[in-house]
Amino acid sequence: MFALRDEHGHRTLFEQLVACILSIRTRDETSLPAALRLFARARTPRAVARLSVAQIDTIIHDVSFHEGKARQIREIAARTEREFGGTLPCDYETLVGFRGVGPKCANLALGVACGTARIAVDIHVHRVTNRWGIVRERTPERTGAALESVLPKRYWVEINRLLVPFGKHVCTGRLPKCSSCVLVSMCKQIGVTEHR
Repeated sequence: MFALRDEHGHRTLFEQLVACILSIRTRDETSLPAALRLFARARTPRAVARLSVAQIDTIIHDVSFHEGKARQIREIAARTEREFGGTLPCDYETLVGFRGVGPKCANLALGVACGTARIAVDIHVHRVTNRWGIVRERTPERTGAALESVLPKRYWVEINRLLVPFGKHVCTGRLPKCSSCVLVSMCKQIGVTEHR
């Protein structure tokens, strides 16, 4: 989502929310090109709402759960056009009011598109911050709340941008690369029983 905004100019809350939906259970290498294809064809809520679910599905076919996401994206586009005049408000309750939009996507879209200080906790942010011992929580939702009390607000959006790639490539769920991690001396390695 950060690359979509910074490298490709897709800055609206609608675009960021759609990109987050596409990224769920899908690698960035797949979800970013899918978002770019969709926005090349239809960038605004009005334009997306004019597409059929089948057309959206064809465009985003390589993301996980593409059929359900196609229906969800079209519904969000139609409601955005109908209820908000084509512009989503930077409002958390509005975003989580859409079917299938949870706290992670709502917070991340608000942070990236609106500059709202929100912490978006996915499995990587949850795992890394708990492994480091910064927080000790059992769920991503609880980790987000705990991070709000210990992390300065200026880092709330950036934590996702920094820790997601770190969690994917270094501090992995299974066999983290502790032997080559530059942060190992500061890490409590909570829950790590084996590593590379």
